[in-house]
Amino acid sequence: MTRTRPVVNTRQRERAMKGFRSVGAAQRFLAAFSRISPHFRPPRHRMNATDRRTEIRARFQVWNQVTELRITA
Repeated sequence: MTRTRPVVNTRQRERAMKGFRSVGAAQRFLAAFSRISPHFRPPRHRMNATDRRTEIRARFQVWNQVTELRITA
């Protein structure tokens, strides 16, 4: 009986942990990142490039408002 499934999951976890000093630090980052990252990933296969750029621009405006980031251009 081979155990390929747990090894793959372990490797994915190790790759995700790379660069973090502790398991807790990685978990805190990944908990926040997993909630934020979908905001910046619209479904590309459902829109053309112009619509995607417009959507990304709108999402960054929302992000800037939420984080109160002020960009001077």
